[in-house]
Amino acid sequence: MIFLDAAATTPVRREVLDAMWPYLTGGFGNPSSHHTLGEAAAAALAQARRAVADVLGCRQGDVVFTSGGTEADNLAVKGIALARQAANPLLDRVVISAVEHPAVEESARYLERFHGFTVDVVPVDSTGRVTPEALAGVLRPETALVSIMYANNEVGTIQPIAGLAELARAQGIPFHTDAVQAAGWLPLDTRPLGVDAMSISGHKLGAPKGCGLLFVRSRTRLEPVIHGGGQERGRRSGTENVAGAVGLATALTLARDRQAGEQARVAALRDRFIAAVLAGVPDAVLTGHPSERLPSVASFCFPGTSGESVLLEVERRGVVCSSGSACAAGSDAPSPVLTAMGIPAEVAQTAVRFSFDAAVTQEDLDAAAAAVQAAVAGVRNLGAGQGR
Repeated sequence: MIFLDAAATTPVRREVLDAMWPYLTGGFGNPSSHHTLGEAAAAALAQARRAVADVLGCRQGDVVFTSGGTEADNLAVKGIALARQAANPLLDRVVISAVEHPAVEESARYLERFHGFTVDVVPVDSTGRVTPEALAGVLRPETALVSIMYANNEVGTIQPIAGLAELARAQGIPFHTDAVQAAGWLPLDTRPLGVDAMSISGHKLGAPKGCGLLFVRSRTRLEPVIHGGGQERGRRSGTENVAGAVGLATALTLARDRQAGEQARVAALRDRFIAAVLAGVPDAVLTGHPSERLPSVASFCFPGTSGESVLLEVERRGVVCSSGSACAAGSDAPSPVLTAMGIPAEVAQTAVRFSFDAAVTQEDLDAAAAAVQAAVAGVRNLGAGQGR
């Protein structure tokens, strides 16, 4: 089986598991406990925070450990907007892009339903990118927060985050980016990016599910959305997942250290795979930006097919992939990301996404391209036969 659904999740790396193991077994203490086991757990948590801060180029106190990317997005969008509104009731608008992950979009809609916010949606171009002009067109004196993802989870398009963040910063507006898909592939140093908050999830880069973090710059007001014992400096209550924090810190460090070499190698394999699919499948359409895209994502529409049917046929040939976001699995509606890019609904429903981790090989992708060609031909032939 060739696994090409790494944008949904990745296997835990052995180095990560080894780093976590002591805190899943003998070092199981609660870091808030004032005894030897607790103090050892607190020390491990502090070391993990230092390692993350080193990767992100930030202060240790700017790192908030969470249960994953969804919680980090919720904390950023709700927490920053509500804190800003509490300080100034006139700040009642939130800006998001038209291609955000549901964790960001639904957090913004929650603010709209229950706290009187207006959600301003920035359109994207046909490649899925937000232009500086489009963002500038929706910023208002009442804008409490801008949240635009670093790289899209469905089509892989990379946003010009540094330039967009600079626009918001010039007007004194905090800027959050969902970097869940970017982590492991793109630079995460928050200083040149200029962001005030950034969400990361562990299971996208070789750590387990259930661990993540939010970087939030120290000067940024943040209202907690989980209340209790006041852990994480009062920003996220709940007993800390020490092993998860250690695993996430290890995975981030490993990804940072391998990034330069792996990024170029995987991008070259991606481009070869894209070329093979476009050459072998008549009318196939590459979605997303042709060059400003993650090294690890190739996404297509196959007009005249059903995306789900192609998925089944490709898997029957030994390749696992997806029709888009795992968070939208089971929905018959066309992808909002693709329709926001101007792709007609009937074409968007033929979408298939291939995403891979750094272990992918040329042989894997050559076999996958052949499987796609055969699968699409089979689905189209079946459809033609049923139409007679």
